[in-house]
Amino acid sequence: MSIRVLMVSKACLMATYQTKLEALAREAGIELAVVVPPSWNDPAGRIELEMGFNEGYELWIDPIWFNGRYHFYLFPSLKRRLKEFRPDIVHIDEEPYNLASFLAMRQARQAGARALFFSWQNIYREYPFPFRQMEARVLAQADYALMGNQAAVEVFHQKGYSGPHAVIPQFGVSPDLFAPPVEREAGDGINIGFAGRLIHGKGLDLLLQAAARLVDLPGWRLVLAGNGPERHRLEALVGELDLTGRVRLIGGIQSREMPTFLGTLDILVLPSRTLPTWKEQFGRVLIEAMACEVAVIGSNSGEIPHVIGDAGLIFPEENISALADQLRALIVNEERRRTLAAAGRRRVLDHFTQARIAAQTAAVYRQMMEK
Repeated sequence: MSIRVLMVSKACLMATYQTKLEALAREAGIELAVVVPPSWNDPAGRIELEMGFNEGYELWIDPIWFNGRYHFYLFPSLKRRLKEFRPDIVHIDEEPYNLASFLAMRQARQAGARALFFSWQNIYREYPFPFRQMEARVLAQADYALMGNQAAVEVFHQKGYSGPHAVIPQFGVSPDLFAPPVEREAGDGINIGFAGRLIHGKGLDLLLQAAARLVDLPGWRLVLAGNGPERHRLEALVGELDLTGRVRLIGGIQSREMPTFLGTLDILVLPSRTLPTWKEQFGRVLIEAMACEVAVIGSNSGEIPHVIGDAGLIFPEENISALADQLRALIVNEERRRTLAAAGRRRVLDHFTQARIAAQTAAVYRQMMEK
C-alpha cells in the first residue's frame, strides 16, 4: 500500500534541496507531491524557484500571500490541493509558530490526514500573541515532529510537546553533485572560504581578525561568498586590517554554483557565535564542503560540533587566537588538510546524504501510518 504525502515547503525552491524530494520519491511505497511558492522574499535577497531535480514526484508552484513574512505567510490554494491529492500525511516543512503551519495543520485535520512539522528551534523562546497560541495548537495536534538538531528536542519538551519525534536534518547533500573536483589546481596557493549570510551571528569579523594574524604566511587567500547586512562593515574591516590583497567578498551565489565554488577551496570556516536569540542550528555549508573534500573548521556554537564530529577542527567561539592557530596549522600542513578532507567526505557519506535523510524520513511516514 502506498503512502500519499503532501509536503508544504518554501525551502524546496532551491534546486539542490529538491534532490531530497527525488530521493524520497524513490522510497518504496511513497507517493509525493510538494507545494512551493514561485519565489521567496528573503531578507538577504529574493530567492527565485530553481528547477532541475523534479523527477518522480509532483511539484506544484502555488501563489503565496504575505511573501517574505516568516510569521504570516500562507498558501491560499492549500485547501484545494488537499482535496485534489487526498494525502495520508501532510508534511509541514516549517516552524510550528507561524500562520502557514497553523493553517496547514488545521486543514490537514479537516481533510482526515495525519500531519507532522519540522523545527530548527534550539533556543527556548516564548512568542507573543498570536504566535504562541498558534504554536501550542500545532504541538497539540501534530502526529509527529521532526527536529533538525539535538537541542530542539529539549526545547519542545519544555513547550509541552510529548508526541513522537526524530532528529533528522532537513536536508542532506547529493554526493554526486557535491563531490571533490577531478583535479584541484596545483600551485594556486591555499584558498580559505566561507559561504552563507553575512550576519553578525556568523562571526565573520572573527574570521577576518584571525586572518590578520596570518599575514606572515605567503600564498593564502580568503573568499567570503554571500550577502547580508554585515557586508559594508566587513568590507571596512578588510581595509582596517590591511587585508585588501588577501580577502574578497564576492556576493551571493546560487545553490547550483555551490559545488563549483567549494571545489576551489582548501579550507572552509564557519566561525559562528551564539547570540541571546540565535545559535547555529546546523551549518549546512559544512556538509556541502565536507562532501567536496574540503577541510573544515567550525566554532563550538550550537550543532556545529555534532555535524563535524572528528572529521574537522573545532575552536571555542569568539576565540580569535584559537581560530588563527587552527588556520595556520592547516595552511602549512598539506597532509593534515588532505586527511581531514577525506574524513569529511566519509562522514557525509555515512550520515548526511540526501538518500539517507530521505530513508529516515520515509521511515517516519511508515511509522505514522502504523498508528
